[in-house]
Amino acid sequence: MNTPPATTEQIYPILYSFRRCPYAMRARLAIAVSGLSVALREIELGNKPKTMLAISPKGTVPVLLLPEGRVIEQSLDIMLWALAQHDPQNWLNQAPEDTQRLIDWNDGDFKYYLDRYKYADRYPEQTPADYRQQGEVFLAELETRLQRHKFLCGDNFSLADAATLPFIRQFAAVDNAWFENSPYPALQQWLNTFLRSNLFAAVMQKYPPWNVDDPLVLFRYETGLVPFQ
Repeated sequence: MNTPPATTEQIYPILYSFRRCPYAMRARLAIAVSGLSVALREIELGNKPKTMLAISPKGTVPVLLLPEGRVIEQSLDIMLWALAQHDPQNWLNQAPEDTQRLIDWNDGDFKYYLDRYKYADRYPEQTPADYRQQGEVFLAELETRLQRHKFLCGDNFSLADAATLPFIRQFAAVDNAWFENSPYPALQQWLNTFLRSNLFAAVMQKYPPWNVDDPLVLFRYETGLVPFQ
């Protein structure tokens, strides 16, 4: 794919995002913790900006356009880009091989069953309870880990936690009453504590959809946001 060069006016990386998308959410988590500055462009899924589609025809968020013209189209790659520049909470150095295994599971089988559980009417081959039960295999793995340690890969919050939390949040929200009464107390505490954190509040701030003539909206936070308080 040919990448259009960035304009001379582009000082900041440009992040195309959608507030509720779990992939975009985890990209914003890493950017916020890193303390880097990006120009935020909140999109409408039904009216995607032509400028975004020009650099990333796949049409999904997040998409990051760097000032030199390079485009990063995958959320995990955006997280790694941000943390490679500044990782004040040491997210990258917590059991990297174990972290990758969990993220692969999250982004693979778990996301597959999450989508079918959330949108079960589109997938009538099985019942919502069937899809939920298959997604619970991952929940059970996380529960076991959180019974042993405070976080997924040890006693410190890491990339594994940040990359999976938005998806567990989405799974829980399908039937919150069920989740709150499910046999995963450590997972519930892990999720609920994160949802009360100043980091989550920062990345979930609402912005109006971006238009081409809008002034710059800078997404930047001083380092010090924490996922657990």
